Amino acid sequence: MVAKLTKGFWPKTANIILRNRILIILLITGFTVFMGWQWQYMRFSSSQTNLLPDDHPVNIEYQDFLSKFGEEGNAVVFAIRDTALFNPVNFNRWNKLSKQLAAFPEVEFVLSTDNLQELIKDNEKQEFKMRPLITGELNSQKEIDSITSHLFNDLPFYENLLYNKESKTIRTIVNLDKDIVNTSVRKDFILQDLNSLVSNFEKETNLDVHISGMPYVRTMNSQNIIDEIGKFILAALGVTSLIFFFFFRSIRATVISMCVVIIGVMWAFGLLGLLQYEITVLTALIPPLIIVIGIPNCIFLINKYQQEVKKHGNQALSLQRVISKIGNATLMTNITTASGFATFIITDSKLLKEFGIVASINIIGIFVLSLLIIPIVYSFMPLPKTKHLKHLNKKWIDAFVSWMERIVRHRRISVYIVSISLLVISIIGIYQIRISGSPIEDMPKNADFFHDIRFFEKEFKGIMPVEIVVDTKSPKGVLKPATLKRMNQLGEVIEEIPELSSPVSVVNLVKYSKQAFYNGIPKYYQLPTSQENTFIMDVARKSSNDSDLLKTFVDSTGQTARITTFMQDVNTSRMEQIEERLQEHITKIFPSERYNVYMTGSALLFLKGTKYLVKNLIMSLALAIGLIALFMAYLFRSFRMIVISLIPNLLPLVITAGIMGFVGVPIKPSTILVFSIAFGISVDDTIHFLAKYRQELTANNWRIEKSVYNALRETGVSMFYTSIVLFFGFSVFVISNFGGTVALGSLVSATLLLAMLANLILLPSLLLSLEKSIANKQTLKKPQIDILPHDENNN
Repeated sequence: MVAKLTKGFWPKTANIILRNRILIILLITGFTVFMGWQWQYMRFSSSQTNLLPDDHPVNIEYQDFLSKFGEEGNAVVFAIRDTALFNPVNFNRWNKLSKQLAAFPEVEFVLSTDNLQELIKDNEKQEFKMRPLITGELNSQKEIDSITSHLFNDLPFYENLLYNKESKTIRTIVNLDKDIVNTSVRKDFILQDLNSLVSNFEKETNLDVHISGMPYVRTMNSQNIIDEIGKFILAALGVTSLIFFFFFRSIRATVISMCVVIIGVMWAFGLLGLLQYEITVLTALIPPLIIVIGIPNCIFLINKYQQEVKKHGNQALSLQRVISKIGNATLMTNITTASGFATFIITDSKLLKEFGIVASINIIGIFVLSLLIIPIVYSFMPLPKTKHLKHLNKKWIDAFVSWMERIVRHRRISVYIVSISLLVISIIGIYQIRISGSPIEDMPKNADFFHDIRFFEKEFKGIMPVEIVVDTKSPKGVLKPATLKRMNQLGEVIEEIPELSSPVSVVNLVKYSKQAFYNGIPKYYQLPTSQENTFIMDVARKSSNDSDLLKTFVDSTGQTARITTFMQDVNTSRMEQIEERLQEHITKIFPSERYNVYMTGSALLFLKGTKYLVKNLIMSLALAIGLIALFMAYLFRSFRMIVISLIPNLLPLVITAGIMGFVGVPIKPSTILVFSIAFGISVDDTIHFLAKYRQELTANNWRIEKSVYNALRETGVSMFYTSIVLFFGFSVFVISNFGGTVALGSLVSATLLLAMLANLILLPSLLLSLEKSIANKQTLKKPQIDILPHDENNN
């Protein structure tokens, strides 16, 4: 039934395409102009990557925290570790920089030595008030020495917040307006205004300013992504065109193919604008992916055209056969590739869902472009010259195909032994794979902002916020002595964890209040005793209108407080240990009937998101395998054929996973994509080979051995060409500054190379060993669907 419905479809399609050449070219031109117009709606991601779905409990807690305390990652920090800072000229210039930053409307508040406030007790009014540490320019070294000595020795409230006592590093904290933190305004401010101010300061003082904070890191990281898009596209075009020309030795074939993929890239950018998806670290990979995936389509179509021209020299018949004989197989291969990407759509991650939608649509789009443009353009050109067909007879290609044939013919047992050995070794490697939930692991290691991240980790224990929210379940419950004591206990636990910075909370403010109550003596920086608490808190309440310090640490009702600490970049297992330890003490310190306490913050959010992502992507890979198995079942109507076709494609994935375990490449959002992408692409070779194999069976009266070797010789060249293009095409990603992109490119390249060898050696071997039972049972009756129909002119 299927055969009857599809019979004649592709010849009719070929006639429609070739009879309406001008109209089709005009339609493609018009649609390309339309997609180019959509570029104006493209925008780059300004918000922090959230891998969790909106309704996930961890995400709900994070959003609840933001609603109470606002954006947690809105601080940009500046620091200098240099004794030259502490002279009148440089110190005054440092304070001037703070004033300049505070003048911008994008800045909400600046905390620095310039505007540092000291909490003191007004004995007359019996209240606390804030007194500036510095009231004007400092004109002598003696003044600076006095102030810095007072800061380092008498103000423990600001230790590890504004200074490191041991290294004498001074820090300035700039809180950006929460409304612009996740917008393009933040990017413009940081790249243009902030960086310019710091650059001028460094030139004037010869001091090295370290800059960090999540808004700054995200901005600089995003700019790196933007800078790499053009680099990837040019590199992909350059590499694929050179390899294409090397194989075909035809400038016009190379130019035609480049035009096809360039139009595909324009459509990819246009679709991002049309759907109004942000360009992220993943969607930025789609344009070069389209180039790399589109070139194999061109290779199969042009190679078939040149084979037909060489066979009979009739251009019209050659073009008609290109569409009718390659069209369906190429459609199937593109559908399987698109399916590999489309499986990301089932995940609840917005990031992956958008990547899957755009990638899968554009893969089908590049197929349509290839099928339409190549035959139409060649129809307006003269027949290829003899020199353009020489590549079909290259001796080294023949030698490669003959080598594969000898292995399949005489070394099948060796092939199976090697395959099983690699499988066993790879399984051992898989057990050594670790999961990485670090948000900065993939960032460019040679970038200045990455070096600054490491600097702040050393000086102030990191920049990634971890928030602990304490809900007392009663208004004004935060300032009760029992709550403060419990929060202080948890703070001591945090202090004991070397990867976490000193916690900042309302406890610090209460300790500072006691110190101020006792005339600023540092030894009184501690929680009030039960006897002291009454009158100290009474003084603090009278002062609330003046200082308004509580709003940073406590919500407006006084019911919920936050404890903020910062985490160093640690591996996932250590991060989980820290989380488990904190959760254990939270449960012990805060009774659940009186308190609702949970941990949140961008560091933990990314960890949970990564683990969630891995779980979902394993499901998507399983779905991809299932979908492609269904394609095989539809095309070949044989369970044994499904098994045979999946083995050469699953084995390279297992080997790659084993290599990741042995080499130490972790599973993370970037590398988990390797398996779905590589599987979706590598199965294309299987379809081309099996399609030709079934065609040869029909031509050779179901003689398996002859059909296998004919299919190997016929498809081996095109599969070799496309695999080499894909290998080098994906290899361009190794020029990236992002560790994840480098790993993605190298792993996909390696997997596709292994898949080519598996499809050209292991697949024919399996067919020869396992297909005989089908032949005996069915006398290998004709399959119900011919994806590459045979005729008397196509051997």
